[in-house]
Amino acid sequence: MMTFKTLARATLLLGAATALSGCFLQPGSFDSTLTVLEDGRFTFAYDGEIVMGGIGDLAEMADAAEGEEPCTDESSGEERPCPQKELDDRAAKKAQDQAMMQAMMGQADMSNPQQMAEFAEVLQRQAGWNAVEIAGEGVFEVSFAITSRLGHDFDFPTIEGMPIASSFVQARLRDGNRLRIDAPGFSPQAGNPMSGMMGEMIGAMGDGQATAANAETNDDARPIEGTFRIITNAQILTNNTDEGPQFGDNGMQTLSWDITPNSGAAPSALLALAPTP
Repeated sequence: MMTFKTLARATLLLGAATALSGCFLQPGSFDSTLTVLEDGRFTFAYDGEIVMGGIGDLAEMADAAEGEEPCTDESSGEERPCPQKELDDRAAKKAQDQAMMQAMMGQADMSNPQQMAEFAEVLQRQAGWNAVEIAGEGVFEVSFAITSRLGHDFDFPTIEGMPIASSFVQARLRDGNRLRIDAPGFSPQAGNPMSGMMGEMIGAMGDGQATAANAETNDDARPIEGTFRIITNAQILTNNTDEGPQFGDNGMQTLSWDITPNSGAAPSALLALAPTP
């Protein structure tokens, strides 16, 4: 029978290989606008919270469960005293797992105030990060804005020295002057694939552990809540808003999504840009 310890480690390793995009960074409370002109010029702005977490929560749960798990006889399944060698092996494995996860997170430990300050400094050195303030453990209040031209794909956020990050917003150029815009990070389901793994792990615990883990998860949870809008004078080919485009001045149209913890599909739209001269 698979124990919670085994499931936890398997989930962590599987997540590291297949589902880490979206587990390290996610929005909290935010307001974000992507303005795209038909000639390819664009401005993107994000004001609000960025929360770093996910894999660390799983690691803490796994470590807590493993620390409480008794040693058992392989043949009978009955509890037995833990020999020192087995305890040492557990400690070595725990250190190895923690090192692996810190490496994937760019060596960032968001429970360490000094490392949080250093992380904020890294962000502020990058173009567009106009303000970055620490708002809690793993939580940053940011103001980001950048203007450029879509001669290339665009992702937000990208973070120097962080090998794995989570895209809140993606803009992808296609043949035929098409621009696909997706905001996977602005959907609780699409933006955080590790949430399903968290549920599976909690379900694998005993009743007492599951109750404690659920309480800890709910206490630490920071809901995704905000507004994302696309403003454009390009032709809108498809979108998944509830109300469709709202027309404004100078031929500009606005697509708007209100994001709550109950939101479903991530915002998406397909635009037709003007042909390149």
